[in-house]
Amino acid sequence: MAPSTPTADADSAIRTLTWHGTGLHLIDQTALPGRLVTLDASDVDTLVDAIGRLAVRGAPALGASGAYGVAIAMLQAAREGWDADRLDTEIRRIRDARPTAVNLAGGVDRVLPFVPQGVAAVIAEADAVVREDVAANRAIGAHGADWILARVERRPLRVLTHCNTGSLATAGWGTALGIIRELHARGVLEAVYADETRPLLQGSRLTAWELDQEGIPHFVQPDGAAASTILRGLVDVAVIGADRIAKNGDTANKIGSVGVALACADAGIPFVVAAPRTTFDDATPDGGAIAIEERPEAEVLEWGGIRVAPAGSRAFNPAFDVTPARLIDAIVSEDGVVEPGH
Repeated sequence: MAPSTPTADADSAIRTLTWHGTGLHLIDQTALPGRLVTLDASDVDTLVDAIGRLAVRGAPALGASGAYGVAIAMLQAAREGWDADRLDTEIRRIRDARPTAVNLAGGVDRVLPFVPQGVAAVIAEADAVVREDVAANRAIGAHGADWILARVERRPLRVLTHCNTGSLATAGWGTALGIIRELHARGVLEAVYADETRPLLQGSRLTAWELDQEGIPHFVQPDGAAASTILRGLVDVAVIGADRIAKNGDTANKIGSVGVALACADAGIPFVVAAPRTTFDDATPDGGAIAIEERPEAEVLEWGGIRVAPAGSRAFNPAFDVTPARLIDAIVSEDGVVEPGH
């Protein structure tokens, strides 16, 4: 399927990462929405820390960060006199900083063949990763909007989304949020229900911030309200992103996604996954083979650094879950739409 021409403005004013010559300027997403803070990642420790504490997150943004991260490691190696083994070790640290999103490893692996040609060649390939991601996201927005409008009669649309899939999660524009932006630009969007989303409330802090920047009407709701909102008939379609899509169509996304899919199936409304080709992983046969990252217990047991659970309590804090392909009505990529559940 040839990409439709997006209606909305092609550029995004939000750039979560920018190469500055010796490293990356990153929007520190842990400071949003209260402060717009930029951090400088010009060494491997800083980049790995930024990835680990979710200062930069979102599968496509991690892919770009991984690609530029190889250049960061090479420049640091030249400054500090690392040998080849040390350089390989540091690149591996970047590649393995988060296990669930396939894009991080994919970004690193894509630029590795250019390492013998030097830093400039690696940066040029990383630049290509960014350009391709923005173009893919624009196509995803158009394809997804076309598919939804062909299958959902109600106007204007009420859309539920989970986690953050906008410009902050990508090199620009957004995947699931890119579809929402496109629907808004076409004048067919009534409102967005944005799940607050653990860990770190990425829906209420980040998605709501992006929607507010765009002037898109929205409600922030607790994750636990999502199924009820759907079953009450307040939502026409749910659109989420993905961190890894297995060969059989099973999809890993932020924890709570599978509950949204189950509610959509019961309510008979579409559940749509939006992700670029780089998120598809044919080497992973199904969702059971996807490693699920577990976050620190303090994210659940504490609030603002203050303990809110009993001292003897432990926390189970998975960052992701897997939605079976049978519950997914459409997977939207830059290539078009497939319908794995049908």
